[in-house]
Amino acid sequence: MKTITLHAHDSGPNPYKVALVLENLKIPYELKLWDFGDGENGVKGPNFLKINENGRVPALEDPNSSVVAWESTACVNHLLRTYDTSYTLHPDPSKASPQDLVDYDKWTSFLTTTLGPMMGQLNWYTHYNPTPNENARARYEAQAHRCFEVLEGQLGKSGGKSVLPGGFSAVDCHFYPWVDEYKYGKMDIGKYEKVKGYLKAVGERAEVQKIYEEIPKAEKAVKG
Repeated sequence: MKTITLHAHDSGPNPYKVALVLENLKIPYELKLWDFGDGENGVKGPNFLKINENGRVPALEDPNSSVVAWESTACVNHLLRTYDTSYTLHPDPSKASPQDLVDYDKWTSFLTTTLGPMMGQLNWYTHYNPTPNENARARYEAQAHRCFEVLEGQLGKSGGKSVLPGGFSAVDCHFYPWVDEYKYGKMDIGKYEKVKGYLKAVGERAEVQKIYEEIPKAEKAVKG
């Protein structure tokens, strides 16, 4: 198998989602780190825009299938369709119940359309907005708490170590990097005992520890 290239940056959860899938499926891959901005090594610069015209990471280049993917969900879905033939990270449509298939989709969608964006906005208004806007920050913190309450309830049904019953899946690859952003967003999650337990359980997985160690140390895509 040829080595896949994962384009990432050292901060932001979405590339970590894809790396978790690669690690769990034991697919050989290399990392290339990009910066924000429009320089030679920037995601808005001409080199990266040839790979992803939207100028965002992650992006994935798969020489085994000649596929170039961007947007984390598209990257994850390509890897699952192509390489998870034993259905270790996603449900087998020929064996799973209709409800199991829907549950996989709905929790993935909840993360990508709701929890993740709320956490992203919370981070923006906590750290990056040029003018302090506490009203906006408070709004997104409240929405993030609402999402954590929903997740807390689901973890009570699933056993707590994975979002879905039955063990670690690609849904957790989506969730863990964004839920763990609570620290950066300066959220107090003291009342979410099950979420805290989930973060501890998933965070102790070898694949998780590996990517959080290796991605920040990866080489720049364009060496200056």
